[in-house]
Amino acid sequence: MGLFGLMEIRKVKPSIRGRGSQENPAGRFERIDFVADEDAPLADGTPRTVYYRDQTKTIISYNQSPDISFDASINPYRGCEHGCVYCYARPTHEYLGLSAGLDFETKIFVKQNAPELLRKELRSAKWIPKPIAISGVTDCYQPAEKHFQITRKCLEVLREFQNPVGVITKNYLVTRDIDIFTDMARIGCASVVISVTTLDGELSRKMEPRASQPEYRLRAIAKLADAGIPVTVLIAPVIPGLTDHEIPAIMKEASARGAVDAGYVMLRLPYGVGDIFSEWLGRHYPDRKKKILGRIKSMREGDLNSSEYRVRMKGKGIFAEQTKRIFRVAYGKFGFAGRKAPPDTSRFRRDGPAQLELF
Repeated sequence: MGLFGLMEIRKVKPSIRGRGSQENPAGRFERIDFVADEDAPLADGTPRTVYYRDQTKTIISYNQSPDISFDASINPYRGCEHGCVYCYARPTHEYLGLSAGLDFETKIFVKQNAPELLRKELRSAKWIPKPIAISGVTDCYQPAEKHFQITRKCLEVLREFQNPVGVITKNYLVTRDIDIFTDMARIGCASVVISVTTLDGELSRKMEPRASQPEYRLRAIAKLADAGIPVTVLIAPVIPGLTDHEIPAIMKEASARGAVDAGYVMLRLPYGVGDIFSEWLGRHYPDRKKKILGRIKSMREGDLNSSEYRVRMKGKGIFAEQTKRIFRVAYGKFGFAGRKAPPDTSRFRRDGPAQLELF
């Protein structure tokens, strides 16, 4: 039946009374027959990752948020196997009737038709060339990408149209696609953001269990930079009382490896993520839990989260201001200032090689 399986009609007896349909076709979210890692299912009872086909009808999403630097994005996957305990995207799984907890990191929805949809949307006269971000919600280089290669295929489409792209990831797998990024960077159409939360490998294993270790993220920065690709280090999230003291060290290491810009995002804990993160603190850092949660609340006017634009990413209050000052000092000290270049949309070609496919 093939690796991914075929849409298949499961026949039932045609004599079911009181029912309009006599067939039971597979749903658009049917399982994809793929096991990502050799140790699944795990003998200790750890849930194995299951992949589902997501037959989305459009692939470019838009936002009007004043505190996000892009307004068009692509997310090849729903859910993320990296399992970052703090991930603000976890509640998106609840729209599918699933949990923001284990379901989010073990039930992954795969948009296999993303490259075809992207090509169609870029060809449309309605598309006004603009930078597209890949991974505005979940990581496009999570473990599933090694097999499905949807991100790479989308990058190939963007290269074909010469439409600017910016990728956000915390996975070393991004280096696999250096060939595409290099081609696009030569014409000012590509940049990569590498997210680094901590330099502490042990902490990272607890907090981001299936993401690349910090050292590999730094290696990714170096490898991309050596290929002439503009790289930004994003310290995200900054966790007050746990990782905030690492801001200068992360920026120093990233700059030494060739990062040309830097940014940071304060921890966000929307909806059920607050409880998930609190439970995690209780398991791993019970002696620091009260302090960390207290710091977070001091930045969120007594709550664990704030959805207020221009505040939700940075927080407010004395600790938020202190973090901002530390970042600004390190930004200048390690030579990040003034190195940014805007993406070039002038090279976009709607009628280039794509039109030749008609003949």
